[in-house]
Amino acid sequence: MWDFDSIYRAHVDSVFRYALSLVGSRALAEDVTSDTFLALFRNRDTVDEDRLPGWLFTVTKNKMLDHWRRKSTEQQYSQKWLEENPGTLNASTMNIGLLEHKALKPVHRVCLTLRYVHGMTRQEIASQTGLSDTQVKGHLQYALEILRKELTKDCCGKRTETTLE
Repeated sequence: MWDFDSIYRAHVDSVFRYALSLVGSRALAEDVTSDTFLALFRNRDTVDEDRLPGWLFTVTKNKMLDHWRRKSTEQQYSQKWLEENPGTLNASTMNIGLLEHKALKPVHRVCLTLRYVHGMTRQEIASQTGLSDTQVKGHLQYALEILRKELTKDCCGKRTETTLE
């Protein structure tokens, strides 16, 4: 059995640089790097140490592909909803309406607003709010999940069969 910490220290920089070259966004590259090493930790008993660098780069590439597929699906369903509900919302009222969703806590609204309205990175949000980077990431993920569920409801308040992943 190999030592996860030493493997992480040895490969984190190269995995991050590879992820950054694939996406061009530092925050997303950090997320993908974290997900890659989480996958390594979860599969540590089955991964051959001799094949480790290649395995890490393959997982990084696959995590990016998963991200792009998810993003494409989200855009597809958002566009479909807007086409089916013409004139209901414009971009500014949609942003305000979604941010005022009753299931969102104030910390979620702050993180969403700073990230998507003001374009701040997670690190900038963390320094402005006093939260850790991990807390900001968690609040953003939870808030986006709530908003995804809200967008998949039909006009009667029932859940539709399609969900965003």
